[in-house]
Amino acid sequence: MHRNRNRITAFITDLLYDIAGSILYAAGIYTFAKYARFAPGGISGLALILNYMIGLPVGITNLALNVPLALISYKVVGREFLLRTARSMAVSTIFLDIIFPMFPAYQGQRIMAALYSGVFLGAGMALFYMRGSSSGGIDFIAMVVKKKRPYFSLGVITMVIDIVIIALGWPVFGDVDSVLYGVASTGVSTIVIDKILYGIGAGTLAIIITGKGKKMAGRIGEAAQRGVTLLKATGGYTELDRQVLLCACTKSEAYRLKNIVHEVDERAFLMFTETSEVFGEGFKEEKSKID
Repeated sequence: MHRNRNRITAFITDLLYDIAGSILYAAGIYTFAKYARFAPGGISGLALILNYMIGLPVGITNLALNVPLALISYKVVGREFLLRTARSMAVSTIFLDIIFPMFPAYQGQRIMAALYSGVFLGAGMALFYMRGSSSGGIDFIAMVVKKKRPYFSLGVITMVIDIVIIALGWPVFGDVDSVLYGVASTGVSTIVIDKILYGIGAGTLAIIITGKGKKMAGRIGEAAQRGVTLLKATGGYTELDRQVLLCACTKSEAYRLKNIVHEVDERAFLMFTETSEVFGEGFKEEKSKID
């Protein structure tokens, strides 16, 4: 009974985050970006371009473009992440194509539209990340590429794909400013995501103190697909045996890891510390090793 109640509570919380995130996400796309004639990065930017060219609904197009990407990346991202993302995309589609078109959109200065589009998009995606979900699209592609080339940075992968999509706005919208506004919007959204989740930094180090070290390490490896270093420790006051787990992760993974830790051991101590650079498998590697 208690477990079922926790599941219901978690589902309701996830749904509320999806709704709040979708409202912000739809505001960034429909209210600010659509009528300012520029495409932010990501699959949503590609959906905006198709909407401008042939009038396809932004939300449905975004969802349709994500379906093949989801199928390709299924083995990499896992069933749970895929289902959560599918729910987030479904909710955001409702807001994009049904609810927000009933309200007036901003049609003022393009630079202001670009800045506020970035703020709302970043805030919306941050809320998705907090609950182990995403807005789909580039996240799927980036994870597949990183699986094949683990030493590639997720940020670099995402940036390259974003640049290609944003650049398509030049011939479509008819001016180079559309590219500049798209870059500005994407840059602002990245900063907002970083600020909301953990602040700007190349990586995050999680330090976990628990009495269930092996179980927690296995759960982190299974759900977050991150390696864990396990150290033996003794409580200075209690003199009880404890384990210290060290896990390097990205900022978006930190929230998922936090949930895993509390699921396994509610009494565990969990600390996050920023790292300026992380070298090793799954992160950066020395250039000599790559060559």
